[in-house]
Amino acid sequence: MPKVAPEIAGGRVIVAHLGSGASMCALSGGRSVESTMGFTALDGLPMGTRPGQIDPGVILYLIAVRGMSPDDAQSFLYRDCGLKGLSGVSNDMRELLSSADPNAAFAVDYFAYRAALSAGMLAAALQGLDAFVFTAGIGENSAAIRLRIAERLGWLGVALDPAANARHAPVISRPGTMPVHVVPTDEELMIAQHTLSLLWKTRPPTREQEKAP
Repeated sequence: MPKVAPEIAGGRVIVAHLGSGASMCALSGGRSVESTMGFTALDGLPMGTRPGQIDPGVILYLIAVRGMSPDDAQSFLYRDCGLKGLSGVSNDMRELLSSADPNAAFAVDYFAYRAALSAGMLAAALQGLDAFVFTAGIGENSAAIRLRIAERLGWLGVALDPAANARHAPVISRPGTMPVHVVPTDEELMIAQHTLSLLWKTRPPTREQEKAP
């Protein structure tokens, strides 16, 4: 974000990483101060096959009443919930948006609702908001989902420019409103960079590695 949107990188920003795995993060001055994820990736937003935030009593019910073993409950929560479980159609947002099944529409609405709900929580953690960022597979490529979420965030000053949103422009907000950006993500590159950094801490780089770009 500091490279592609430096004008907002130092402020109070909510980043919505929306994909098959989904989370939202509150950044202040470039540092994370709150996240929708908890002890594991099961918490927070509904995802492709993970439920997001649920009552812990659900796990107790699955084990005590439905007779699931801990392993079965874990497999169910990681593989058969979220958009897949809500819709009974697919865990792929593209398929859900094109489906005529009412359960698919319900899953899409629920996803947008929970994202907007989490934005309110993160804005409270930041004590205000200077910008909003969409990223990852759904966040970067689904104008429809961006619009559904943005429509619920008007109270924060969010208003999208329909044409900019439709063409997936880097900035999709209307002039004079809360800045809303679409920023590409590259998880594989970040994992590689962090791995390399860790390896260099345990084994100093050679002169050739230091000269490498």
